[in-house]
Amino acid sequence: MKLCSIMLTCMLVLAGGGAQAVGFQHVRVPDPQDAAIEVGIWYPSDAAVPADLDIPVRQALAPDAPIAGDRLPLVVISHGSGGWIGGHADLALALAEAGFVVAAPAHTGNHSEDERYPPARWMVERPRQVGLVLDYLLGAWSGRDRIDPGAIGIFGFSAGAFTALVAVGAVPDLERIAAHCAGHPDEHACRIGGLPLPGTAGTDLAWHHDPRIRAAVAAAVGFGFDAAALAEVDVPVQLWAAAEDRVVPYRTNMALLRWSLPAVPEFHLVAKAGHFAFLRPCDPRLESAAPDVWTMVCIDAPGFDRAAFHRRLNDEVVAFFRRTLRPSAPRP
Repeated sequence: MKLCSIMLTCMLVLAGGGAQAVGFQHVRVPDPQDAAIEVGIWYPSDAAVPADLDIPVRQALAPDAPIAGDRLPLVVISHGSGGWIGGHADLALALAEAGFVVAAPAHTGNHSEDERYPPARWMVERPRQVGLVLDYLLGAWSGRDRIDPGAIGIFGFSAGAFTALVAVGAVPDLERIAAHCAGHPDEHACRIGGLPLPGTAGTDLAWHHDPRIRAAVAAAVGFGFDAAALAEVDVPVQLWAAAEDRVVPYRTNMALLRWSLPAVPEFHLVAKAGHFAFLRPCDPRLESAAPDVWTMVCIDAPGFDRAAFHRRLNDEVVAFFRRTLRPSAPRP
């Protein structure tokens, strides 16, 4: 089953909410090389919280409300393969309530309604798209003057974690990817195919690194990175791994990556969690509406409380970005 089916989960997730108002915009960012990028933007606002849930992310948000605050930090959220802008809406809401602007793009060619691109293409395109989203937020967006350009972070899950690491300087080792899949052909990322061919030098690909990003959170990331590949990552990193991950198993993926970064990252290994535990808890109605998706995405190990885990995850990510994205000097 394609991961685009995860969209059904995300569309029916339990709605999150909070006492503080959060504004929301649904925009399309121009891409001179491809289709426009769909982006959801959460941000602090003094507007009244509406009683009804907002579409498409099903939260009580204030659409197009005025932005509140100044010199606000910005976080980009990069979804997993086949995901969508609302896949981590609870984290986006928590960050916006804490005073962050949050931008969640739907990665062209690799989101729930458009899975045209094989990994060999989206691996390169995704970090470039992150750069375009930052260009838009800092240049064309109506709230651009409220953003602190020196306080930008990124959160990524799965393929989005790969995106986040590349965006902050990593250069994937394609030979390592080929060797990994030769040794672990049953791992999900190896079974889906379409990875770069062996013999392709990483320096031949246009990996987009963005020095504007000052901190990164990567959850459930896979292979392709060793110490050499991560040598240029010079920002604070927070890593999350699921102990029962069957998509990118901890032992052959994050257990190795966590010791390869130049600086020791903040690391969290989540007991009993599977790969999809990083997505919000599923609405029970999904079990009958899409049983295959329910089985793949929504069933956790006995004793694992996904809702409680997300409260912890959101709190820890907000705290990490508060520590690492300190306000820059005021503009002249």
